[in-house]
Amino acid sequence: MTAEPLVEPQTVGELVRFWRVHRRLSQLDLALDAEMSTKHLSFVETGRAQPSRQLLVHLSNQLNLPMAERNRLLLAGGFAPIYLEKPYESETMRPLRESLHQLLDAHMPNPALIVDGLWNLIDANDAASLLWAGVDPELLKPPVNLLRLSVHPGGIPSISSMTAACSAPLIHQLKRKSRDNADKALAALVDEVESYLPDKAPTAATQPMVTLDLRTRLGDIRLFTLIATIGAPLEVTAASLAIETFLPADPTSAARLQELAASNDS
Repeated sequence: MTAEPLVEPQTVGELVRFWRVHRRLSQLDLALDAEMSTKHLSFVETGRAQPSRQLLVHLSNQLNLPMAERNRLLLAGGFAPIYLEKPYESETMRPLRESLHQLLDAHMPNPALIVDGLWNLIDANDAASLLWAGVDPELLKPPVNLLRLSVHPGGIPSISSMTAACSAPLIHQLKRKSRDNADKALAALVDEVESYLPDKAPTAATQPMVTLDLRTRLGDIRLFTLIATIGAPLEVTAASLAIETFLPADPTSAARLQELAASNDS
């Protein structure tokens, strides 16, 4: 099916049609999935029928809409949104914010940080400063973007020998996410950071995960990363958060991280 060009959707019908076309579904496909008539769906999309809140929630599920877009669809239909949308520094988010900060501190002496949906730095533990010690100060002006920092020639690659390789799989994942969620801001960021990646053919794997060799005053520290998200978010900002933790890939790296943390405490 050929997707029709769409203007920026505003009304509830335009939003339903935008996401249906984005998901490459015909009206018949979506109507069958949603167990409704094509006539009723057509009337919703053209504004000839006013959908109920229940129907909009049902269509959101069938179209697998991002959390923020579910709220947007309900608001366009004249209904209260399902999910909270609060700034990370708001009082509502304080219990989550404090718990996540405790998680970062508990990960010491290993680096750990939190980023938002565009990979802007939200919070970090003290050890995370190892990741950007010595990089271009221009890249550390708020908001610090960890995705850009990880591939820009003046960023982490200047103090690490394998960061670009480490970032490539994540960038490919984010490219798919930007397409699935029709996220223009994320797509623009991915396009930018892809321009920094070296154009090299993939080589055969020699270890179970990608690592980065971070240069420090005690010698190289080899790290690999784990990325976690909140399991069952009910708030738009919380749903976009990613907690990235860096773990030593060998005993020497673990010992050096311990020594660095001890020297910083003294």
